[in-house]
Amino acid sequence: MADRAAVAGKSAESWLAVRAVLTANRHELGRVAARLYPEVPRAGGADLLCREQWVPAEPVGLDELALSWDGDPANRDGVGPERYAEASRGVRPQRAAGERYASYTDAVAALDRPALFENRPCYRLLDARLTAPAGLRVGGTSYFEGIDLGHAVAHELAAAWERSGDAVRMADLPLRSLAGDPCALPRRQSLIAVTTLTLRRDAAGSASFVLHWRDPAKVNHGGGLYQVMPVGLFQPVTSAAAALRHDLSLWKSMAREFSEEFLGTSEDYPTSGGLLDYDGWPFYRRLTGAMREGRLTVRCLGLGVDPLSFATDLLAVAVFDADLFDAEFAGLVARNAEGRVITGGGSAGIPFTAETVARLTDGREPFQAAGAALLRLAWEQRKHLLG
Repeated sequence: MADRAAVAGKSAESWLAVRAVLTANRHELGRVAARLYPEVPRAGGADLLCREQWVPAEPVGLDELALSWDGDPANRDGVGPERYAEASRGVRPQRAAGERYASYTDAVAALDRPALFENRPCYRLLDARLTAPAGLRVGGTSYFEGIDLGHAVAHELAAAWERSGDAVRMADLPLRSLAGDPCALPRRQSLIAVTTLTLRRDAAGSASFVLHWRDPAKVNHGGGLYQVMPVGLFQPVTSAAAALRHDLSLWKSMAREFSEEFLGTSEDYPTSGGLLDYDGWPFYRRLTGAMREGRLTVRCLGLGVDPLSFATDLLAVAVFDADLFDAEFAGLVARNAEGRVITGGGSAGIPFTAETVARLTDGREPFQAAGAALLRLAWEQRKHLLG
């Protein structure tokens, strides 16, 4: 890292130093960021920003959450790219020749590239409601377009926090100020991830789960923090134009993440014409069949925005009957492409209890805001989920 920084000059060295502050203090910076939005509601009482219509009174079945496609979305706030470019000058380092990197993601790719950093197509969240009538409106974007603003505002906050500590104010953050309310989805390229708490339910009705520690050397988002699993961006398998509509399914996206994070499989799937044959994929067929039989249920508990990076997460819970979980995940990996799998030392995983949820979400553990909110909401809704 130091050699690469030297090539780009002192500005790059300073930029990399702030990146190190961000990685080392991501959990605390999330709490600092949350305090900048005192009027915005929180999901599950955690530091996850939300709208009232994003957290239903009872869980919403995955098949009750309608998806609609908007093929021509537009920003609604009138903030053009020129204004964002000017406000982001302070978080874009200079190249050796003196000019600044064109975007924050360009700088990451050149100076501090994690193992997983590819500009794949993604779905952009334009509108959301989890209260009746529940639905998501999405369009198309790319990974770099989606993360560019959020990771730049996180960097800006880390630099200001290093100078001023907890006294940092919104007035010290021109780029974050320009971005405005993080929950105003059409103002930015809002990527959406599906964050899933996976519960293994035994015959007595007790449940357990596994966690993920996200390795900062491997991932660009949430490095150094714990999270439920699986979690994955809502995106098509390939860049083929037909894949945008073919993969417009939350369940298809979730099934791929179960395979990749629990079993360590690749995110590069065999396709024909850029399309994955889901019905011809035995793992997908088995899980889909288990849903029809009631041995696997998937429900959504909310939606929220991370205050530090503007990452937007749909909060879901997948409940597996124990025999199904044990059969499908007999090959549960200890590590995957994004980090380490935490089972709590027991074959059945970490107990899903009030004590466990309180310990993981009281702020002492470096836990992602979306995961903390989801654990709390799941505990509140446990009778609906496990009954």
